[in-house]
Amino acid sequence: MDERDFLARRFEGHRPHLKAVAYRMLGSLNEADDAVQEAWLKLARSEADEIDNLGGWLTTVVGRVCLDMLRSRRSRREDPLESRLPDPVVGEEGADPERQAMVADSVGLALLVVLESLNPAERLAFVLHDMFGLPFEEIAPIVDRTPAATRKLASRARQRVRGEVPEPESDPLVRRRVVDAFLAAARSGDFDALVAVLDPDVVLRADGGKALPGGMKVLRGIEAVAGQAATFQRMATLSTVRPALVNGAAGLVNTVGGELFSIMSFTVAGERITAIDILSDPERLARLDLADLTS
Repeated sequence: MDERDFLARRFEGHRPHLKAVAYRMLGSLNEADDAVQEAWLKLARSEADEIDNLGGWLTTVVGRVCLDMLRSRRSRREDPLESRLPDPVVGEEGADPERQAMVADSVGLALLVVLESLNPAERLAFVLHDMFGLPFEEIAPIVDRTPAATRKLASRARQRVRGEVPEPESDPLVRRRVVDAFLAAARSGDFDALVAVLDPDVVLRADGGKALPGGMKVLRGIEAVAGQAATFQRMATLSTVRPALVNGAAGLVNTVGGELFSIMSFTVAGERITAIDILSDPERLARLDLADLTS
């Protein structure tokens, strides 16, 4: 094995971690792949034998790449990802342990939506420190700040997250039971039963892509969300609904005629649904490989 092949094998060992970092930073699976690939190119051009901690070096590189991508996204005044749902990571409930572990480790869509509202430096400080445990001394050079200033960035981000994302239910059986109750209420058109499983401050985000005028539709509060009961009933009765894990949370995959129609993710806290995220954008759904869930 030559030196480059050896380096490539070492890099592949770090790829899952790097992809996780990039996904949390960017909320896009394709862009996360691009960021990881850029890290490999930088590694291939470097003096790798002088790198003492390859994992830390690669994490720092991916952090810098993602920070640049977020800043570039803003400078080009593209539509921010908060105007659309982040890419979901979907897995089949009861799948093999390795696949379940990967899906279960995914950050919830509701949290990703809040992360999109942070500025790039706040997001990087929060993701690298709070989610991956990097010390502020290592994060500070990436954002060109002192460790103390970087700590403040993460603190502001943490306060924003805690204020907008309730602590989710940890028991997967409880989460599934609540979602099953929602589905039963939707199918029967039972408005009272639907209200019973919704948190008073529930948020509904529906991303239909270009087919939905005005971009992502957001409804807040139990009255507005429960008012969609007829839509929920139509979705539940006209499509084939299968349980799934969506970013580690209880979700539903809906198909019509064997074609993927929508993916629903539910955030559950205190045995009530606090957020419903629905992706029905045909273009983005077509890029997901969910053959096991749609066949």
